[in-house]
Amino acid sequence: MVSASAVKELREKTGAGMLDCKKALEANNGDMQASIDWLREKGISKAAKKADRIAAEGLAEIKIDGNKAAIVEVNSETDFVAKNPEFKELVDAILNTVLKTDATDVESVLNEDGLNDLLVAKIAKIGEKLSFRRFAKVEKTDSQHFGAYIHMGGKIAVLTVIDGATDDVARDVAMHAAAMRPQYVTKEEVPEEVVNHEKEVLTEQAMNEGKPKEIAEKMVMGRINKFYKEICLAEQPFVKDGDVTVSQYVKNNGGTIVNMIRFEVGEGMEKREENFAEEVMNQINQNK
Repeated sequence: MVSASAVKELREKTGAGMLDCKKALEANNGDMQASIDWLREKGISKAAKKADRIAAEGLAEIKIDGNKAAIVEVNSETDFVAKNPEFKELVDAILNTVLKTDATDVESVLNEDGLNDLLVAKIAKIGEKLSFRRFAKVEKTDSQHFGAYIHMGGKIAVLTVIDGATDDVARDVAMHAAAMRPQYVTKEEVPEEVVNHEKEVLTEQAMNEGKPKEIAEKMVMGRINKFYKEICLAEQPFVKDGDVTVSQYVKNNGGTIVNMIRFEVGEGMEKREENFAEEVMNQINQNK
């Protein structure tokens, strides 16, 4: 009996469909390397040799359909491919699938509508490692507004939900988030361990400045508020009017912030360290 984890591992290594991976493992008594070879021999796994490459470029995109919206990040190895119509077609197909299914993780999305087969076909045709990294699906009420903003042709995508106010206000907040990189919407959302760690660092800093511990602890409270202003959307000075916070700007326009999702392509991922000339030569050599 082939385990689900083995099928998942083989799919990740080869980019082949789940059913093909199951067949390969069954045909090779669960041997992972033999199964990879089996898929490659049958031409199913043209993507296998690309599995260890770094794909940290790509696109972050948003699609809105009525009261539903989807935001995705799909990665490629080079910025050239991110601008390729074939790649954009893949991104659009993923967005459409996210919008119309109840899938809650990447694996489930790829199992819908033959999407995994499309991904494998695009890898084979384009000649680069491509990967569907993450997504979010958001729903709003009729009284709420989506704000969508795409920066630098898809390097950054921000989706906001504002209750009340207007579409323009929601988009203003999305533009602000693109520029100022908030990690959370409100300070209540910041995990306790993150706050405690910051307090420890700030206390140590104050004591290194020669302050007694009791004074250092009081100083930390003021510095924590500054920390919140750096990482929380609602607390940040609004980029178009630094005299008000983002939450105050929204409130002044009759609304409240409900949600914000910000995807920046490749954030937290290892980047390729190749210069432009090497990248071009790699493209030429791949196409020989």
